[in-house]
Amino acid sequence: MRLTLYGYWRSSASWRVRIGLHLKGLDFAYAPVHLVADGGQHRGEAHRARNPMAQVPVLAVEEGGHVRYLSQSLAILGWLDDQLPSPRLWPVDPWQRATVTQLAEVVNAGIQPLQNLGVLRRVQELGGDRAGWARDVIGDGLDALEAMAAATAGRFVVGDQVTAADLCLVPQLYNARRFGLDLAGFPTLTRVEAACAELPAFQAAHPDRQPDAVPPESP
Repeated sequence: MRLTLYGYWRSSASWRVRIGLHLKGLDFAYAPVHLVADGGQHRGEAHRARNPMAQVPVLAVEEGGHVRYLSQSLAILGWLDDQLPSPRLWPVDPWQRATVTQLAEVVNAGIQPLQNLGVLRRVQELGGDRAGWARDVIGDGLDALEAMAAATAGRFVVGDQVTAADLCLVPQLYNARRFGLDLAGFPTLTRVEAACAELPAFQAAHPDRQPDAVPPESP
């Protein structure tokens, strides 16, 4: 089986999947899809053939000469968990599993879609402050996530094992900093983030270590 991840270095959804692939110890090829260059390469016919939603990530799975495509980060991570159950991204216990999904969805459905590139462009087109909008929606979501995680966290968001909730959290905090949100009010989340940052899988998946990463502008 050959895996190829179509993604973008700073896409938080792509980042989640990179972490999952590294945690599972899977070899995969990385195919950059630039979300800005050429009017957005994700909008082109080649990528729409992989994902009609014209989004990243997409995981291509080649087996027996046949290629299948899977999109949506949590669907991809769930498939990886089924293929290689150790280490688990979702616990076996039904309540714990639902708790992990709940916390992951706070980010996946409740925060990230409101501050993605397409939404921010539309806010700007309508005369709004895109950075201010992003700070507001991220801050509201993280307020809820902090309160919820305070009741579930051990070393990580749910107990002492990495789960899909952590894979969603880390990229979202990166985005929060990009838009200038003060994270002092989120001690549980930032403590978990620091624990994740110690792990090789999270280090390898960081945007700055991807082949399509854009170096910061010189002062």
